[in-house]
Amino acid sequence: MKKYIIAIDEGTTSTKAVLFDVETNSIKDIVKREFKQYFPHEAWVEHDAEEIYISTRKNLLNILTKNNLTAKDILAIGITNQRETVVAFDKITGKPISKAIVWQCKRTADYCNNFKKSDKLKIKEKTGLIMDSYFSASKINWILNNIPEAKKLLKEDRLLVGTMDSFLCYRLTNKKVFATDTSNASRTMLSRLSSPLEWDDELLKIFNIPKQI
Repeated sequence: MKKYIIAIDEGTTSTKAVLFDVETNSIKDIVKREFKQYFPHEAWVEHDAEEIYISTRKNLLNILTKNNLTAKDILAIGITNQRETVVAFDKITGKPISKAIVWQCKRTADYCNNFKKSDKLKIKEKTGLIMDSYFSASKINWILNNIPEAKKLLKEDRLLVGTMDSFLCYRLTNKKVFATDTSNASRTMLSRLSSPLEWDDELLKIFNIPKQI
């Protein structure tokens, strides 16, 4: 019996599911769905994470149906995603509590520019990244300070925040797995190069982000 691998490509404007034939090392099929872009203010960019999850799920079901396959035919599923985009969601329901803040969004530019020089140097030394609103940390800080539902869920220990891969992983595993990988973690500005499998306590403190989320 043939076996396959599915790659979920969760991009900035669309989601794809790519079916790989392991035996022939070739692409067997690709399905794609575009999703809406939101621009509520100048230089702000948002996505509806629930729409992205639904489109991802539909892609997976579609590619199985089109190729007359079942879950038993799939060896593994990998996720590639839009990296620094951040989504906050409820641990119990798995539902997003607001629109996702996209990597292109500049709403935290002033916050980043106002950092002390010593903190900017420390962040660069630990992460290899230059302080910028492009990365996830300032976006998470913004959510914590500006979304009332985030404050409420944080008090109830129900808040989770992550990059899009961690949100999709959580939903596709029926809330059993909340995880990312080191390459995505390295783009959050919260993981140090010297210990890539851990969140850095000092960086979390700089951005006022509680570790448990």
